[in-house]
Amino acid sequence: MKKLTTVMTLVSGLAFTGLAHSADRVELTDKQMDNLVMRTYPYVAMFNVNNKFALDDSNPLNTGGYNQYRANTELADHTLKAIARPNNDTLYGIAMVDVSEGPVVMEFPAFDSNYVSLMVTAYDHYVNVPMSVSQGDFSQPTSILFYSERTPGYDGAPVKGVDQVFEVSGDFISAALRVMPHVAEPERLAANRAAMNSVNLVTLNEFLGEQQADSELLSLDNSIGISSNLSFKEDLARFPEFGSDFEIFEDRFVEVMQFVANHTTFNANDSADQELLKALAPLGIKPGQTFTPQHAVDIDGVALRKAAQRFAAASWAKMGDAYYLAANTTKVFMPKGEINPELLAVLSVVGPVGLPAEEALYPQLITADGQTMNAMNDYEIVMAASELPPAKAFWSLTLYDLGDGFFIPNEQKKYSVGENAGYKLDENGGIRIVIAAERPEGVPAENWLPIERSDLELNLQMRLYNPDLEKYETWSAPTVRKIK
Repeated sequence: MKKLTTVMTLVSGLAFTGLAHSADRVELTDKQMDNLVMRTYPYVAMFNVNNKFALDDSNPLNTGGYNQYRANTELADHTLKAIARPNNDTLYGIAMVDVSEGPVVMEFPAFDSNYVSLMVTAYDHYVNVPMSVSQGDFSQPTSILFYSERTPGYDGAPVKGVDQVFEVSGDFISAALRVMPHVAEPERLAANRAAMNSVNLVTLNEFLGEQQADSELLSLDNSIGISSNLSFKEDLARFPEFGSDFEIFEDRFVEVMQFVANHTTFNANDSADQELLKALAPLGIKPGQTFTPQHAVDIDGVALRKAAQRFAAASWAKMGDAYYLAANTTKVFMPKGEINPELLAVLSVVGPVGLPAEEALYPQLITADGQTMNAMNDYEIVMAASELPPAKAFWSLTLYDLGDGFFIPNEQKKYSVGENAGYKLDENGGIRIVIAAERPEGVPAENWLPIERSDLELNLQMRLYNPDLEKYETWSAPTVRKIK
């Protein structure tokens, strides 16, 4: 597996003319604060998510830098805290891609799996799936080239040997490979693990060299995109400090959003893009400016943090609203222009980065009495054969703590129920899943989600991969019932 790191100037932002203003205090009304938070939450969240996957050495899935790929051939466990509501039902291959210096090519072998997809996400949190089994991909070896409108020396022209050219909306993106591992089939599991490990990430020049292509195919400066041995520390120094979303809103919002603005494509005809730029304008933030602390405006970071916390609390409250969930389940994680900005911001709070409805659905389960689940109680979910989720590939049910959206630690390392995590259907083809501190008699271990007795609020989320959208229209998610 080849790893690569591109050369890039070690500054936070691009080398454009600085903003000519003094470090004045900017006062925003509560309404302006709330609008600013709603418009920017996706960017703050994804700045943190992408950099944590690339540059946070405490993240067990981190790649060790940009333009590097990591195959994680084990299902995630409770140590993964880089993102809220991670899944425990597919294997992940993570490529953190930097196209600011040149195009990058990702090469894939064939996979033998019922579900494989490639999801691409920039700082704007719009979700694109350029390749998927459901679209007819991954049965043969294939390659995809990434570039942005700022990528030097390349204009999107076809390249011999590259199957797909994909323009991304940001210079720093995550390209997440999801693979159904088929854990019950050892040979198939081993083959898919091997395939994940053989994914390759190279500069375009390296790819052309591998293909021995005619140099006239593409007019490129030979210095563009050449790999170097940029150290992890040097790679990290290129970015403003990442951390928690609330920290950024309070301590370094202007710096982070200026960096984000410099590395994101904004469409003049997209209303959400233009409303975002309008919200940033009073702070002197616009694409092409260099952030300098002595010239940056001063804002009330404490008030901005409080506004972000209010929005986060309101977003979490929506997760308990059955009508809101039902109305939006098929509208989440969409490309630019296909999702409401406020819904995008809500997703950035409760669980960033998921697949669109054609690839996966994420029904949230609620209780029969409308109360929030709590680890002081035991619960059950019962489905008859005719009530099982309408998933063409497979489905799963995952348990999280409500507050942070992380897996709940347990000795069994059991966080979900499903085909890959393990489940047992009853003699009639139905299933009973139990959330309990002790496994009840007669409940298979595969159908038990362990908890410890504590005053901890819980959350259940289903995932339906390659869903049957027609059947989904008449299907109802199961209700969670308290066991008395």
